[in-house]
Amino acid sequence: MISEKMQERLNKAIKLEFDSSYLYLSMAAYCESIAFDGFARWMRAQSAEEWGHGMRVYEYLGDQQARVVLHGIDQPKREWSSVVEVFEETLTHEKKVTAAYHDLMAYAQETKDYATQSFLQWFIHEQVEEEATAAGILDKLRMVKDRPQGLLYMDSHVGKREFSAPTAASSD
Repeated sequence: MISEKMQERLNKAIKLEFDSSYLYLSMAAYCESIAFDGFARWMRAQSAEEWGHGMRVYEYLGDQQARVVLHGIDQPKREWSSVVEVFEETLTHEKKVTAAYHDLMAYAQETKDYATQSFLQWFIHEQVEEEATAAGILDKLRMVKDRPQGLLYMDSHVGKREFSAPTAASSD
């Protein structure tokens, strides 16, 4: 069983993941509004993945006989100046999530919560992938700049990402 303080921190992680999901869904809506359906598809898939991450923490708390306390989801931003700005914010946001999981891991280590340390390892590895993916797309978008052919190619390429329903099982 985990401490009450760790339980509180993990409940905040659920909120962070659900806020992330909602932010990416808002980004998808923005991309759709400017006719970039591929980027929108990528963002919908990212939204579903983040929801799955939140559910993974939710289930861990249940496995630890801890109380899940859901916090309100923040109103996400709705407008961006470009797809480049969307992915700049994506990378910035993923760095924020990475820092949050590093803080959770540090606390788990400090309190010798070995089960939670083991659980958090997956998130630490996942965040490396999340940041690398966002940075890779952003790098390519910066190369393309505002050239229509390049943006259309990127939209098509990024839109090939697989999309699945948000469940904890699909968050692997």
